[in-house]
Amino acid sequence: MVMKVENTNTDGGNVNKSRRQFLQAVGIGAAAIGLQQISCAGSKQVAQTHSGSGVVDLTSIPGFEKTTADPRASDGWQSISDRKIKVGLVGHGVCKFAVQFGFQDHPNVEVVAVSDLFPDRLAEMATIARCNRTYPSLEEMLKKDKDIEAVFLATDAPSHARHAIMALEYGKHVACAVPAVFGSLEDADKLYEAWKKSGKKYMMFETSAYHEDVHTMRELYKRDYFGKIIYSEGEYYHYFGTPLDGYNNWRDGLPPQFYPTHSNGYYICVTGQRFTEVSCLGIPSILEQFQAKNNVYKNPFGTEVANFRTSENGSSRMVVSWDTPGFGAEAGRIRGEKGSFSNNQFQGLVNEVPAIKRPPLPPGVDTGGHGGSHGQLMNEFVTAVIQDRTPLVDLPIALNLSVSGVVAHQSALKGGEWMKIPQYHI
Repeated sequence: MVMKVENTNTDGGNVNKSRRQFLQAVGIGAAAIGLQQISCAGSKQVAQTHSGSGVVDLTSIPGFEKTTADPRASDGWQSISDRKIKVGLVGHGVCKFAVQFGFQDHPNVEVVAVSDLFPDRLAEMATIARCNRTYPSLEEMLKKDKDIEAVFLATDAPSHARHAIMALEYGKHVACAVPAVFGSLEDADKLYEAWKKSGKKYMMFETSAYHEDVHTMRELYKRDYFGKIIYSEGEYYHYFGTPLDGYNNWRDGLPPQFYPTHSNGYYICVTGQRFTEVSCLGIPSILEQFQAKNNVYKNPFGTEVANFRTSENGSSRMVVSWDTPGFGAEAGRIRGEKGSFSNNQFQGLVNEVPAIKRPPLPPGVDTGGHGGSHGQLMNEFVTAVIQDRTPLVDLPIALNLSVSGVVAHQSALKGGEWMKIPQYHI
């Protein structure tokens, strides 16, 4: 039975049940425990894309650095089925995101259709995806193409909820870029109801979920190396000194906590728990686009620092910043009753912990960008559909990652007032 519970602030009952289901889902594709050292080495990927303001180097966007190729990424991989899921890919904007996750390279996927609003982008998308069936819109794809079983939505963030609802209502499994909803609690409820009614899989491709450090923390948390998490931190730093293009300029003046999942994942994607209430401080920006009079959101903040209470009765500090020049980051750390994890290192009451390796990928599937998470997210979604199981970042977790930011921005506009966060779970 699927339920929405408002403002649960307890570590018992349904919250624990939901957490157990999250950890069980993780365990189905569990990481192999080996002798290798844990490493987060990365290197730049040379890639460029065109936008309305010229050529954008993807490596200038935090997260698009490609991790060093792992020659053993497929070690231990075993085929689970000969079935091929028929997938439609939607969206080829400034980040060319729909083709970045490697659906076209997975042995259990046939990319049968691609869609983008702009003909030149659509043509390039079709070439990369090795697909000759194209559609000028998601609506037309869903209406006309009966072969599609699942869609991946890499459209503009303000359209994610609407597009996901549409696809679910057409009976498709849905994978979606972040966030699940954009600034709207009403959209969150609508999406939740559409998902319940559909009976289909939904997975948000939160990249932090398969960062090597988050995956390691998740596995150690499941094995009770941390106990209850007392405190956690997450940061997403992405300097927008020059606005990054987007459909209808949706990134211009974007409230930082409307895009919170890369930081929030450093607690929620580790534990499967939730944020229950928040006090958030917004810091006024000196950049023109983050002056309230200059953006459609009436947003005056370039940085927002959210302090959350968790369903474990712990505390989390989650930062999203667009206007602080310097290093970019999707990073975080946790401190628990039994141990802590920071800088890819565990310290605690035990001296030794197992080395954790992310699940093996099918041969030919690249680990990809965002800390080598692209291939992992895509493979998790595909195998969840084939195995008819809950994917790692299902809709309740996706909403908890996203809605907490919506409420955090509301709190910032009220000078940091403590506010309750709606709770979603099975």
